[in-house]
Amino acid sequence: MKIIVPVKRVIDYNVRPRVKPDGSGVDIANVKMSMNPFDEIAVEEAIQLKEKGAAEEVIAVSIGPAKAADTLRTALAMGADRAILIETDEVVEPLAVAKILQKIVEEEAPGLVILGKQAIDDDANQTGQMLAALTGRPQGTFASKVDIAGDSVTVTREVDGGSETVSLTLPAIVTADLRLNEPRYASLPNIMKAKKKPLETRSPADFGVDITPRLTTLKVVEPPVRQAGIKVGSVDELVAKLKEMGAVA
Repeated sequence: MKIIVPVKRVIDYNVRPRVKPDGSGVDIANVKMSMNPFDEIAVEEAIQLKEKGAAEEVIAVSIGPAKAADTLRTALAMGADRAILIETDEVVEPLAVAKILQKIVEEEAPGLVILGKQAIDDDANQTGQMLAALTGRPQGTFASKVDIAGDSVTVTREVDGGSETVSLTLPAIVTADLRLNEPRYASLPNIMKAKKKPLETRSPADFGVDITPRLTTLKVVEPPVRQAGIKVGSVDELVAKLKEMGAVA
């Protein structure tokens, strides 16, 4: 069985994003980039499933600029077998990403597609669900545990107030939550080996997918600065302040 893992190049989660002076978007010039953390968890899960004998090949896929090849090399160094870069300098929205992934799924016929539940740059949380709808495959979102047995996969998923366990018939779509696993560090020997692993470069036009954005960003602004707190000396003073603010009647 093949497993496809889409990965996205995003601003490193340790970096504080900066808004461009004209408010047109987030400034990524000379900013450290890395693999989306949820996608890193998805890669780790796919590799673990391969190590358990549940899969024979792990394919990493990324849609983005030429520099996204570095993100794919990270996935290869972690243990993925080969990679596909869909190169474009345009902003690709979740629906277009899902349509491209649908074409790749049709070509590769994987038994499982594991995605991060969301990307930390837009927090859309849409691609996995859209891909499931486009391919007609069952989906297990927000996975905190994945077990494959025969032609089915059991997914424990995090929901409001607890967890839910679902059984999906393969082939299926799974999106990874934070508690699914702890991603491994790529060792230096594996980083060197990754340079020799196959990385295929294609374009959205190869799949006949129109990636023209359907949304227009009007303005991007910094979140408001949090106001300093106020110390009170007693419960009565606290209640008075809350009433003054209109927080209580």
